Amino acid sequence: MKACHVKKYAAALLAGLALVASGCHRPPTTSWQGYLEGEFIYVAAPLAGQLQKLAVQKGARVEAGAPLFTLEQSAELASLREMAERLRQAQAKLADLKKGQRPSELAALEARLAQVRTAAELSARELERATKLHQTTVLSDDNYDRARLNHEANQAIIAQTGAQLITAQLGSRVDAIAAAEAEVAATQALLDRAGWSVAQKAQTAPRAALVYDTLYREGEFVAAAAPVVALLPSENIKVRFFVPETEFATLQAGDRLQITINGRPTLAAHISYLSPQPEYTPPVLYNRENRSKLVFLVEALFDRSSTRDLHPGQPVDVTVVSTHP
Repeated sequence: MKACHVKKYAAALLAGLALVASGCHRPPTTSWQGYLEGEFIYVAAPLAGQLQKLAVQKGARVEAGAPLFTLEQSAELASLREMAERLRQAQAKLADLKKGQRPSELAALEARLAQVRTAAELSARELERATKLHQTTVLSDDNYDRARLNHEANQAIIAQTGAQLITAQLGSRVDAIAAAEAEVAATQALLDRAGWSVAQKAQTAPRAALVYDTLYREGEFVAAAAPVVALLPSENIKVRFFVPETEFATLQAGDRLQITINGRPTLAAHISYLSPQPEYTPPVLYNRENRSKLVFLVEALFDRSSTRDLHPGQPVDVTVVSTHP
């Protein structure tokens, strides 16, 4: 009887050990701890200047296009006015070249042309009489040649004055007009650049966001390209968590997740990035005992969920809802 009881006790003990052993080999977990991370937009001006006005405060929310800050822009405004006047000057010069000479100058040329035509008509009659007298040998060859050459000179003056009148009506040469047009275009480019410089001294919000921080105070000098305001759009908040090496291979981009935050309803997300490199790898060999120490960074984005009141650094619990086959 005693031997029988010993056998029964041993069998029960082995069954209990087997049950405990089976309980120690639970399936891998699909839930991890992580935290929220924000991708900030640092708004800066490409030009340096004194911070004249800071239009937002830290912690405020702004809509897209809302003014953020303005730098001192006196020099840029002066340059803009200078370029505007230079453009007016270049445009006036081009218009003058295209118009030709003034009406009074054209009238003077027309009067001179009428005068030389009258002189040519008189010399033509004198040449006609001189020709008849020369044929009858009454007029000498010298006087005849004088009358003929005088009439030819008057005709040449008519042609010259007529050409001058046509040229005066046409305006300047094509090359001069092309040079003036190029000058207008170059001045317009300088004006556009001056306008751009003025516009860059006043920055607005590129999208609706939380003013996470302001990095300067009014009156301080801001270097070129130095951020003045840090914005955090709600869609730029993501989840970061670390997955052990033994479970990392089961995840893929696009896998569905549930994000649990204390005091808030569960939010939906999906995996957007899996790091190809292990994080915080201990300086030991990859044997079976320390492989569990390897973790990989995974990032996830929220699925159109309300992240307006979320903040970077908040701890979260990440649970896998569905994975790719």
